Amino acid sequence: MKDEGIRRLRITLVKSPIGYSQRQRRTLRTLGLRHLNDRAEWPDTPVVRGMIQKVSHLVHVEEVEREAS
Repeated sequence: MKDEGIRRLRITLVKSPIGYSQRQRRTLRTLGLRHLNDRAEWPDTPVVRGMIQKVSHLVHVEEVEREAS
């Protein structure tokens, strides 16, 4: 039986945070996104989903599955 991969989210910054609140810019920084087209992978957890929801207008999110070792 095949093990299920660990579900992760790939987050890409697609819009500049200039002109948005300091709180939203800090959220992007916490996610590891500093420059346009920066990408970061995070585990799919409620905490990360909440951060993404707050900056959803600035990012693109894809679900990726990483094979378990």
